Amino acid sequence: MNEPTTYGRSSEHQTAAVEVHTPTPLTPAHTAPLAPVQPGVVPSVASVVLPDGRVVTGYAIEPTKPHPHAHKPAVSRTAVNIALGGVGFLAVCGGLLLLATFIAALTALIHQLIILAAVLFGGWVVVLVISAGSHGGGTTVNIRKAVIKRNRFHS
Repeated sequence: MNEPTTYGRSSEHQTAAVEVHTPTPLTPAHTAPLAPVQPGVVPSVASVVLPDGRVVTGYAIEPTKPHPHAHKPAVSRTAVNIALGGVGFLAVCGGLLLLATFIAALTALIHQLIILAAVLFGGWVVVLVISAGSHGGGTTVNIRKAVIKRNRFHS
């Protein structure tokens, strides 16, 4: 049934022997009559010469081409990418604007706190100076508790 046939070149140039097996068709147990179907277009037969000199002949199979409108999206992917990039850019610009506003407000708050601290510290210093200057540098004596005997002051 299957007898291997060996092809090759002469023995001095022979690199590898190739075995070709001829398949035997299997017959199914229940054979239904096959209705021959003619193709709409007769396919062309192509022959290819291999580097070792063998010729392979067969039908050229063309890939099926999908309908041109079958998988085409309504909007091109490039347009979607450009739109998403624009939305991202606007979000970043808005975030940077908010960040700049926050930094400006924080700077103004710190500036106001420094001024408030200077006013409070300055007021505290002024109160200390005024209260220290009102005594005139002398000693205060409560006269009501003092006892005066023979024109002498005893405290």
